[in-house]
Amino acid sequence: MIPFIDLTRQHAALRAELLGAAARVLDSSQFVLGAEGKALEQELAALCGVRRALGVASGTDALRLALAALGVGPGDEVITPAFSFVASASTILMVGATPVFVDIDPATYALDVAAAERAITARTRAIVPVHLYGHPAPMDRVVELARAHRLAVIEDAAQAVGSAWAERPVGAWGDAACLSFYPTKNLGACGDAGMVVTDRADVAERVAKLRHHGDSGRYEHVELGYCSRLDELQAAVLRVKLRHLAAWTAARRRIADRYRARLAGVGLELPIEAAHARHVYHLFTVRHPQRDALAKLLADEGVSTAVYYPRSVPDQPMFGGGAERRWPEAWRASRDVLSLPCFAELSDDEVEQVAAGVVRACGRL
Repeated sequence: MIPFIDLTRQHAALRAELLGAAARVLDSSQFVLGAEGKALEQELAALCGVRRALGVASGTDALRLALAALGVGPGDEVITPAFSFVASASTILMVGATPVFVDIDPATYALDVAAAERAITARTRAIVPVHLYGHPAPMDRVVELARAHRLAVIEDAAQAVGSAWAERPVGAWGDAACLSFYPTKNLGACGDAGMVVTDRADVAERVAKLRHHGDSGRYEHVELGYCSRLDELQAAVLRVKLRHLAAWTAARRRIADRYRARLAGVGLELPIEAAHARHVYHLFTVRHPQRDALAKLLADEGVSTAVYYPRSVPDQPMFGGGAERRWPEAWRASRDVLSLPCFAELSDDEVEQVAAGVVRACGRL
């Protein structure tokens, strides 16, 4: 089988660097809120084009803490797309607010900005656009809408580190943005890790308190906080990998270009790259009305695939359903999408084998 993702290849290539980074942390015996984390924060802030970055324990915590830092809480509504990973909405519940789902643009999977405008009420406090699969949301339109209604913008950039809209990095558009370093992400830790990036000093200061039990820095706990700190081992690992991110992104984009050329005209909806977008292809996601049958045929061809996501967020049991009627594009996406192998270490021969397998499988449907 051609794997959907194979992290052993990445870690084998970086083994000496990763072990050296781990040894550096062990030698320092500084494991929480130390020099590695501070250096990583500076490096990610520079990549995202913002002044501050704050490491936290996961991408989920990044969303939760960013919402809280911006004052979102009970009685508030937060607009978010109906097709994403569940954390885009569950974190809104975590701070006591109500997620308000809007449908998506079927071409880019980003929230439909016109639908977001229609969803604004007197209780709306924020918008959480999601840069799904590595393609940025139309942030100029999102920010324009938010400013017109005095709403906060929290970018969910968990799948999109290094992408850009209108030549401006994701993370630099909103009041805050949230990164995930889950191991399978384009920039992945060896465990859970996340980060909040922001240009706002007040947001950065609040996140710094919230991630460390509401501590103002002198064992003076000024508010209820959490234990959500990015540990030094993960920070050291991520600093090693960050040096390779640009090359990995270029490799993913080359793979996407090859797929797009080989799979044109075979009956699939292929991912697009909008005119103002720079896609980083966390996932190369195609669409087919017989998605499950196609996945089975590809497995028979020796090609591993994955579905992100088989349910829209409102159709998750915790949210009660109704997507087919209220959010039809999100509902349709959950039934059509299929992601092909697309990781930097995939060989040219493997890319060709995947493409050839897809052509044969589509021909049998």
